[in-house]
Amino acid sequence: MIGGARADTTSVREFLRTETAGAAVLLLAVATALAWANTDLHGYEEFWNTPVSVNAGGHGLLLTVRGWVDSGLMTFFFFVVGLEARREFDLGELRERTRLLLPVSACVCGMLLSAAVYLAVTAGAGAAHGWGAALSTDTAFALGVLGTLGTRMPPRLRVFVLTVAIVDDFLSLAVIAVAYSVSLSVPALLTGLLVLAVIVVIRGRGVRRGAVYLPLAAVAWTAFLCSGVDPVVVGLVMGLLTYAHPADRSHLTRATELYRSFREQPTPELERSLHLGIASAVSPNGRLQRLFHPWTSFAVVPLFALANAGVPLGVRQLEEAFTSPVTWGILLGYVLGKPAGILLGTFLVTRLSRGRVSTLVGWAALGAGGGLAAVGFTVSLLIATLAFHGPRLAEAKTGILCSIPCSFLLTWSITAGISRLPRSRRMKYLIGRAETITDLQVPVDPDRDHIRGPRDALVTVVEYGDYDCPHCGRAEHVINRLLQDVEGVRYVWRHLPLTDIHPQAQLAAEAAEVAGQAGRYWEMHDLLLSHQGALRLPDLREYAVRAGLDAERFERSLLRHEGAARVAEDVESADLSGVAGTPTFFVNGRRLYGAYDADTFSRVVGAALDRARVKRARAEASGRGRAG
Repeated sequence: MIGGARADTTSVREFLRTETAGAAVLLLAVATALAWANTDLHGYEEFWNTPVSVNAGGHGLLLTVRGWVDSGLMTFFFFVVGLEARREFDLGELRERTRLLLPVSACVCGMLLSAAVYLAVTAGAGAAHGWGAALSTDTAFALGVLGTLGTRMPPRLRVFVLTVAIVDDFLSLAVIAVAYSVSLSVPALLTGLLVLAVIVVIRGRGVRRGAVYLPLAAVAWTAFLCSGVDPVVVGLVMGLLTYAHPADRSHLTRATELYRSFREQPTPELERSLHLGIASAVSPNGRLQRLFHPWTSFAVVPLFALANAGVPLGVRQLEEAFTSPVTWGILLGYVLGKPAGILLGTFLVTRLSRGRVSTLVGWAALGAGGGLAAVGFTVSLLIATLAFHGPRLAEAKTGILCSIPCSFLLTWSITAGISRLPRSRRMKYLIGRAETITDLQVPVDPDRDHIRGPRDALVTVVEYGDYDCPHCGRAEHVINRLLQDVEGVRYVWRHLPLTDIHPQAQLAAEAAEVAGQAGRYWEMHDLLLSHQGALRLPDLREYAVRAGLDAERFERSLLRHEGAARVAEDVESADLSGVAGTPTFFVNGRRLYGAYDADTFSRVVGAALDRARVKRARAEASGRGRAG
């Protein structure tokens, strides 16, 4: 059976692959830091505490090398986290804002229970002020471990874990600002907030040029740094302010016109116009995430680990750490408090809402999500360095580092237990009750749409395509393989001829509709896609003969444009669903972003089949209950 994962703007598989590889590099950096600190602790600390200043116009900033990494480079990490969250808000599950309630409540309960466990363990030890070090889930490690689970967990779990981690980061940064800012400068803080407000206003006016935002973000970062509030919050805010949206057809048409102008007159002015036109057609969120995400995963976060994870692990130090309430308070806060709080928060919301707020994933998957959230690193180390010094800091770091293998083992144990259940029961416990968001604005009509496969199939794949589009031709092989290999799937083709770049596409689409009037739609469809580039009237006439049609009658109908109205209906439905390019796919009404290779389709359709079967089983059980 095919397992599930959904492709998003930058492809979920690609994102998780980067996160998984990034987590491996992060582990290597942690190991390197530990080796360095345990062979030359003095050299390790001396290097990272080296002061570095940046001066301009008589003013400057002075930070240690570690400070530039923690407050400077990590701003880009939080920027990427904000970008990913914004993409989910604009294109993913969180477009329906009520779905934020569950992960936010789970996050808050998880943080409260983690802090409560820490305070209980450290009671009387004079370490209560370090409670913030047991709060924040590390996004990089959590998503990295999730990537290693492959298809064993439902794809929606990633959305849940990501949201929990981001809310954790936000609240933890607020904790830093309120509880761990030594000397807060109100004027500098107000300056930073004012600059962020200016950025929001500029964004609202539709300004998209990075050259406008970069200096403003730099000023805001400097102001927050001078205020005593950790400036990485600027990165998170900037990421959350960056739009994510599908390509708009008007922008794509404009880009095509600019390309033609540049092709006719390749001047520097037209080259710049073409560059700007293409950039405006693509979501800034996607472009920036593709640019920064590899750098933060493979360079920034590992460098942060290298700068902060070095802690002496000699026998004496380990004895002190594992007899320290600080170490155990942080570790148990994560391993016990986080999972319990996440499950409790989810339970309270679903119970108090009387089912009106449904879970994105099942309770077993939520348990695995609690295990993933039981890992602290990035923000936890930031808070630990603010809360502790000397031996206590080493003890806190030991507890944080120990949460990494403990989180992995806890998650692995839960998923291993789930995998031993029978498939039908496993799917019931993994898949939540929340309905899938529908992107396809015009539902499939069996009496109107062209359908290939069983009419009562559990999963419907809709493609908006263009017979002169080479990408559609390549996707056709994937679709045919899917229909052959997987039962319970039906396929629908809807026309979207891109006449600005494919002049023959409109006539080809009408030819398919004329053939459909004679009951030969799919025969003509296959011929058109297998002979792309040869779609002129004589070619279409030949295909009509090969499809078993009366050539003369076919040509007369085609010249009278008898299929044009039907094609126009499909184009209108594409506009309603925000479709601008081909091929664009919908699986059970949900738009598929990113890759459309065989592996992606197999995973996406498998996930849709699992959800449909669980939904049908629940409906049947409910019907039997009412009948009883």
